[in-house]
Amino acid sequence: MDQLTNKFKQALKAGQPQIGLWIGLCSGYSAEILAGTGFDWLLIDGEHAPNDIPAILSQLQSIAPYPSQPVVRPPWNDPVIIKQLLDIGAQTLLIPMVQNAEQARLAVQATRYPPAGIRGVGSGLARAARWNLIPDYLSRANDEMCVLVQVETREALKNISEIAAVEGVDGVFIGPSDLSADMGHINNPRHPEVKAAIEQAIAQIKASGKAAGILMADVDTAKHYLDLGVLFIAVGVDTILLTNAASALSARFGKIQEKQNISSPGSY
Repeated sequence: MDQLTNKFKQALKAGQPQIGLWIGLCSGYSAEILAGTGFDWLLIDGEHAPNDIPAILSQLQSIAPYPSQPVVRPPWNDPVIIKQLLDIGAQTLLIPMVQNAEQARLAVQATRYPPAGIRGVGSGLARAARWNLIPDYLSRANDEMCVLVQVETREALKNISEIAAVEGVDGVFIGPSDLSADMGHINNPRHPEVKAAIEQAIAQIKASGKAAGILMADVDTAKHYLDLGVLFIAVGVDTILLTNAASALSARFGKIQEKQNISSPGSY
């Protein structure tokens, strides 16, 4: 079995839209449940969820037997953390808060072995190489890495063409929650000004030849962005799905919380 080919990266190159789900429950057990529900990709969040390296490893192992492809978001654009994530088997990374082309290049370099990058070589200790049982891992690994960078501020939007032009960046992901906050519309990613900025960004990303991505839990808005050419989109968050489903069930039996603070569709 070919354990190296990055099917998610292949799908983006082929222009096939990929529908995903955000997972933040930090559980290999729940990750395996979700891996069997039909999503093309699952985002293991290390930025806002309390995921450490062992927890992410457990979820990668749980997802591995299923068709869903794992994408991992580190807490920051940090080559040390990225190195650890790659060694435990992550091949597709979503790098948060990339503001300019220089930061995008750093993200790419962190995923490549020298001379193309700065990733440290330790394949004998790495699940990614199956502890050197994959004989061609070191020669093939660079080509199978998929680097997705997040633009989440007005500053990043100004630099989006330069960010997308960086060699090795496979996709640019728009972070609607942080972007709406930065634009003065916190918790409202569907505000007309935010939507206009997002639509312009999608057009610029497409023009660059790279894949555009976004998180949008509102179904109609998500379909609208797919129509505009978004190629990878997360359409829900596991913690919110659980909260909303449990709250709805308890409400059917009169157990209504005194204060409900349900996030608006599209926020997380």
